[in-house]
Amino acid sequence: QVQLAESGGGLVQPGGSLRLSCAASGRIYSIVDMGWYRQAPGKQRELVAIDSGGDVNYADSVKGRFTISRDNAKKTVYLQMNSIKPEDTAVYYCNVGTMYRQDYWGQGTQVTVSS
Repeated sequence: QVQLAESGGGLVQPGGSLRLSCAASGRIYSIVDMGWYRQAPGKQRELVAIDSGGDVNYADSVKGRFTISRDNAKKTVYLQMNSIKPEDTAVYYCNVGTMYRQDYWGQGTQVTVSS
């Protein structure tokens, strides 16, 4: 059984920072992709950032503000969120993909940006 445990969400003021973490555990091997997606109320889930074996891509809306990083030994992916905006309010999900085409999702963590 594979689990992705997310943490770090919460309420933050505009301009503030948050760091999300997602740790994979269980029988998961040969991780290739580690990424973050988000879903705002009434909107479709969208890619925020993804690290595909060192090839990193960001949504245009977060470039220069968010940074994705990973610790392969800990099977953990992070999302450092700076200069947060109200439009960043969403449920953030981590996603992990393996070389065996297995795809796993976290349960989601709420990020709310409000003054």
